[in-house]
Amino acid sequence: MMLNRAADSSPHGVSRSDAVLPPILSESRTRVVFGAGMLAELGAIAKEEGASNVLLVTDPGIVRAGHVDRAVESIRARGIKVHVFDGVRENPTTEHVDAGVSIARHHSIDFLIGLGGGSSMDCAKGVNFLFSCGGKMADYWGRNKTTKPMLPMIAVPTTAGTGSEAQSFALICDPVTHQKMACGDVKAACRVAILDPDLTATQPPTVASATAIDAVSHAVETAGTNARTEVSREYTREAWHRLDAAFDTAVREPEDASARANMLLGAHLAGAAIEKSMLGAAHSCANPLTARLDITHGVAVGLILPHVVRFNAADGSNPYVDLHDDAEELATRIEAMLETAALPLCLSDCDVSEDQLSELADEAAQQWTARFNPRKVGPEELLTIYRAAYS
Repeated sequence: MMLNRAADSSPHGVSRSDAVLPPILSESRTRVVFGAGMLAELGAIAKEEGASNVLLVTDPGIVRAGHVDRAVESIRARGIKVHVFDGVRENPTTEHVDAGVSIARHHSIDFLIGLGGGSSMDCAKGVNFLFSCGGKMADYWGRNKTTKPMLPMIAVPTTAGTGSEAQSFALICDPVTHQKMACGDVKAACRVAILDPDLTATQPPTVASATAIDAVSHAVETAGTNARTEVSREYTREAWHRLDAAFDTAVREPEDASARANMLLGAHLAGAAIEKSMLGAAHSCANPLTARLDITHGVAVGLILPHVVRFNAADGSNPYVDLHDDAEELATRIEAMLETAALPLCLSDCDVSEDQLSELADEAAQQWTARFNPRKVGPEELLTIYRAAYS
């Protein structure tokens, strides 16, 4: 069942149907529009939100898939000017953000749209920080450091993975230090998220697999973090329920529209859980693998995740009780997902050498998410996790 624009809207501005969208979404700052074909409504929604001169931030793959042309057509049909920046690449750096800001300033935009995977949406948020507030991305590393209003933004994910559209953080990489800077501000939260499952049908299989396990990692890590709240737990439970049920079908039968819809909504809910809870050691370990060794983020966090689950439950506790009564069975389920998605199960399969592990552990310990892991971790503990994941 899909939601269309005729659906009722809650007092919080969330287009919803009790049969499709869980009530917890009414807690979000971001209005959610969910349903097949909803990209066609992008222009109408942007007009409702006051857009008159838009920068659309995307990447070349989304251009090739035809989504940008359809988005631009919808926007222009409402009399809105639109300029396209399609220079985003995976794991966007400050250089990508700077290029987008240059276009935004040249055209004096008043609205932003991020169309694509997490990289496009994060880059759009990065552009918003610098265009609206000036300075450089490092100035906003951390939380709530802006001093000026920010532009309204619509996010349109084309993958069921990061849930960036539900978050007020942008992850932007420093190209010199390779450090991923988490830059967050309540003013950076998207005004609207358009979740159109049709867009995920064009994902290449490798992208679909990596983003799917990334969404799973968000549900699992937010379940166990020491910063979780009752609200985040509700998001997490709903996200896991949908992702666990839809994962195998979505990967094996990508033409199954219902499975893709549940993966997209599950990824969004997991992203919303991050906003209320944060992440843990799996992401701390994954980030250096991506920054230093160019391992796709979803691949990196997926193969590390079951070992983090086991590490965090080694003292007999189960931080993941909201997802599964038995942490070992949860770890085994994650490994089964990796096998279904034909993703690597160990670091040695990713051309990582064993003598690199100590340096990776030192860098992982510096990651912001490490402090939210349910069990205290430093270089020594993270090295233990890396070794467990090695072979």
